[in-house]
Amino acid sequence: MKVGGHGLRDHIRLLAPSFTVVGAVWLLRLILSAADSPPSVTRMASVTVADSAAVLLAVILIHARRYGSYPNVVVASLLLNVWAELLIIAAIVFSVLTKIENIYTAPEYSVPGNDPYHLRHIYGHLTYGIGTGTLVGAAAGCLLLWLLRTLVPSKKTE
Repeated sequence: MKVGGHGLRDHIRLLAPSFTVVGAVWLLRLILSAADSPPSVTRMASVTVADSAAVLLAVILIHARRYGSYPNVVVASLLLNVWAELLIIAAIVFSVLTKIENIYTAPEYSVPGNDPYHLRHIYGHLTYGIGTGTLVGAAAGCLLLWLLRTLVPSKKTE
């Protein structure tokens, strides 16, 4: 299936640097958590903020490369949000399997309850995290693309 004339592989190729940045921030957050750094420092390495910045970077790339249109922004938002949420879920599963608490399973960041496997936390990321993140990212991305197209029209090739 193609969106805006581009397949999934094309979108992944366009977003590869953004996937790397989100993954690096996720890893940094895990390392900071394992190093027992202060919570104020650990919170600065936010996967959510990195994901939001990655969506906006993708919009700039879509505009600059004349890659596509608004549907491509939605696909970029979906792919980046799924990636970020899967990384967080991987950290939760790793913590449960190894019984080593990390930033994603700490009580102040987790869903309260007696769920020993943090299933509600994982379900939240799979549903609310992906759904809301994609919608908000797509809305902000489409607004940015509209602003870019209005204020910074791209040159037409002859």
